Amino acid sequence: MKKIIIALFAGMIVISAVVFIPIIYDYVVNRSYGSFPVETNNQSFQEEATFAGGCFWCIEAPFEEIEGVDSAVTGYTGGQQENPTYEEVSSGETGHMEAVKVRYDASLVTYEELLEVFWRQIDPTDPEGQFEDRGQQYSTAIFYHSEEQKRTAEDSKERLEESGIFEGQIVTDIRPAETFYQAEDYHQNFFRDNAVRYEFYRANSVRDEFREEHWGEDLDYEVAYDPEQLPFWRQYEEESEARLQERLTSMQFEVTQNRETEESFENDFWNHFEKGIYVDVVSGEPLFSSTDKFESGTGHPSFTDPLSEEYVIEEIIMTASGQRREVRSFYADSHLGFVHEDEVYEDGYYVINSAALVFIAEENMSRQGYEDFLYLFEENQG
Repeated sequence: MKKIIIALFAGMIVISAVVFIPIIYDYVVNRSYGSFPVETNNQSFQEEATFAGGCFWCIEAPFEEIEGVDSAVTGYTGGQQENPTYEEVSSGETGHMEAVKVRYDASLVTYEELLEVFWRQIDPTDPEGQFEDRGQQYSTAIFYHSEEQKRTAEDSKERLEESGIFEGQIVTDIRPAETFYQAEDYHQNFFRDNAVRYEFYRANSVRDEFREEHWGEDLDYEVAYDPEQLPFWRQYEEESEARLQERLTSMQFEVTQNRETEESFENDFWNHFEKGIYVDVVSGEPLFSSTDKFESGTGHPSFTDPLSEEYVIEEIIMTASGQRREVRSFYADSHLGFVHEDEVYEDGYYVINSAALVFIAEENMSRQGYEDFLYLFEENQG
């Protein structure tokens, strides 16, 4: 019996080490300090929605999985203090709530559908927090960005009250959107980048047990869209290696599939500045715009920002030179390049292989199915 107890104790130590040591390491080494205000969205093909539902890790995850959602950013809103830190918000003294700002394509997913997803993540009858997280900073709210969103949210809340799904009163507040402060980097995509720790936290929060008890078979809300109406790059299906080798050049294949890097100053787009967008050579998904392109001195195409966060994914990988932020496309999972750290660009800038890109000139964008992105050049004329 003594040996069994010792073994169980040792096992608990190992599990605790696996879960908590990486958390402490990230907290001390990789974290950023303080938040910053997020500018109002200026991409004409997107709209915004903001939801507070307790732990923002748990609210971010379901929205990131929805077709048509460009990004779900964790942050703080509703309070008085500028640029609050996680510790300050967690103390409950700033008036802020943990929240998620969602940017989405309204032609693919509606605000009403986002509300249906939101209601299924929370306990809307609890005025003092959510599950294991207590305090005003973890309470629920819908922050509307327009009068239309306000009416839609109020109608949705009324239907929920009349449904009888919850016995108590629906207390989720509906209020105008305020300044949204993006949370520290280590909170972004936590459910994906720290999957083990996220699942450990979620399993102990009883959130999912509550959801299943109240929603039952209606728990997983399916966003309705016509697949045939999706842009062609959203319909991309994984191809075999043989097929890719057949239709790509040797360099395109090696770059996108095997993380090769082409020669500096000897590639197609390093000094190319014609108006247009750059798309994935494999899937055609839109990645970068000439409006964000600049001469970095690296000898490769360089951009300050992606065209849309939905299509450009960053992953931390280990290379011979150490830890790096790899850039990959979302639908094709093509290797594109890396994020370069820089003192001028606080979040770094994107250095991309020309072989991973195809250029679509402004005058050809409508004909080739990219008319939604023409606003980029209308705003930058003159």
